[in-house]
Amino acid sequence: MELVIKAKNINLEYNGKDILDIDDLEIYSYDKIGIIGKNGAGKTTLLKVLMGQIKLDTADVRTYGEISYIPQLENIEIENIEDKSVLGKLNVHNLAGENLSGGEETKLKIAKAFSENNDVIFADEPTCNLDNESIEYITNTLKYYSGSVVVISHDRYFLDEVVNKIWEIENGKIKEYWGNYSDYLEQKELENQTQLRNYEQYISEKQRLEKIIDEKMKQAQKVGKSKRKHNTESGGRLAHQKSQGSKEKAIHKSAQAVMKRLESLEEVSKPVKDRQIHFRISSFLEMHNPVPISGDNLTKKMGDKVLFENTKFLIPLGKKVAITGANGTGKTTLLKMILNKENGIQISPKVQIGYFAQNGYKFEKDKNVLEFLKESSDYPVSEIRSMISMLGLEQNVITRKMQTLSGGEIVKILLCKMLLGRYNVLIMDEPNNYLDIPSIEALESLMRQYKGTIIFVSHDKRLVQNVADIIYEINNQKIIEIAQ
Repeated sequence: MELVIKAKNINLEYNGKDILDIDDLEIYSYDKIGIIGKNGAGKTTLLKVLMGQIKLDTADVRTYGEISYIPQLENIEIENIEDKSVLGKLNVHNLAGENLSGGEETKLKIAKAFSENNDVIFADEPTCNLDNESIEYITNTLKYYSGSVVVISHDRYFLDEVVNKIWEIENGKIKEYWGNYSDYLEQKELENQTQLRNYEQYISEKQRLEKIIDEKMKQAQKVGKSKRKHNTESGGRLAHQKSQGSKEKAIHKSAQAVMKRLESLEEVSKPVKDRQIHFRISSFLEMHNPVPISGDNLTKKMGDKVLFENTKFLIPLGKKVAITGANGTGKTTLLKMILNKENGIQISPKVQIGYFAQNGYKFEKDKNVLEFLKESSDYPVSEIRSMISMLGLEQNVITRKMQTLSGGEIVKILLCKMLLGRYNVLIMDEPNNYLDIPSIEALESLMRQYKGTIIFVSHDKRLVQNVADIIYEINNQKIIEIAQ
């Protein structure tokens, strides 16, 4: 394997905090590296440093080949794509207009990078906004790409299929794991088990030494009392005083030695356990209809396009139901048809729907996060804090005004509001967008624990696999239940 990129001393601080503090990195030909970490960990910044887009005084970055880049935010022009045949493989058509969807923009970036056929591809969230067909194409292309690939992604299925190495960024440092994302999880679990054993050994030894110190201090006090009592009764004979004094000093010396051993113990932190939210459905929200939502003889047109024609579906009580399908087939439209109780949709009278969408939210100017969450929730503040923590938010966020939150923070707060709200059916449109992997996995856990019914749309295969009891696919104007 040939070295294609070598970097040293990547050090970047912001407001006194280490964003990146990396001594040495090497990328070889045929490396397929997945970069993971929480939002704000410095993943995109690292890519830009390695590409030379961000210059650091301390960094020494050497590249031995040409790099193509699939950015997350920057736009490109179709004229810059050398091999237009890639567009057809990505099912990209009619790009003469300026108003491209997020998915179409992403496909243009992918097409440009693939057509350059360079030594290295850097990609920042390349599956974002893509439908499953396009995700499969980019997955297979990167998997068998002849050069090196370094990719930031929150898509665990994609990481499992493409990468052979994981770089985890935490507190500015990179830790390298061999294998794909599932291999990384296995290694992390082994690390957690080792840390738990080390923590238990540390606590056991700490308690043992503290007990010895306590016993020796009691013993020294006892000797001191005995010495004072004997002095009073015998007139304080010198030989006995010396004997008792020496004994007391020896005990103190022994106790101090044990104290030093205690102080020299290397502290081991306790592994963090996943929190559990105790979901409950209020008695007035309980339903007994085995099928609270259904559709029959559904037909829907958007302009000249027929989305649904004489199709049907059932949403059983308490089930987690995924709606899948290619972009433009009508997934979000179906959710809105349910919300609006359009023709052909039957909804039980006791259904109370909580709806999560990615945009269109407005907040009262002076309302803080806790006030915003409590207005539709009967859960205690302790449960609200637990969910906020699970989704990766700092505890002090509850005192902040809603209008001061970032886009990612707003998404998490909206998810909290819905999951803790006075609802018995949740409708979620791409709830995992803009979340990092730890937050997605926390969301999965919350969705599985939830006591009510959930209908959700997601292009995240792993989330669908891990959460859904029933999967519907929209295809050829029909809503079809597919086997898992």
